[in-house]
Amino acid sequence: MKPVILLVGRLPGVVETVARELEDMPVEWLGAHDRDEVERQLEAEPAIACVVIGAGLDDRIRGELIGVVAARRPDVTIHLKDRASGPAGMAPFVRRVVASEVLR
Repeated sequence: MKPVILLVGRLPGVVETVARELEDMPVEWLGAHDRDEVERQLEAEPAIACVVIGAGLDDRIRGELIGVVAARRPDVTIHLKDRASGPAGMAPFVRRVVASEVLR
């Protein structure tokens, strides 16, 4: 069974692009764009190994999502992408996180 990575981002295209760019990694990708989707994914998929939250979301929302994930799945690591690298930095960031935290 492949580990599942939940990518949370403001723009649906970013999540789809990241999954496509990183299809060589032996993981399954899930996406979410808001709190409701994050909650649904956490409830529906027990194999989520980590959550990566993009920088396009407002800090208040990112903080809220951290609380949601931590409360529902304290076993899951949460990673926040920086804003400085822009949307193009999402795939490299996710690759580093998954390689070091999930596939090590």
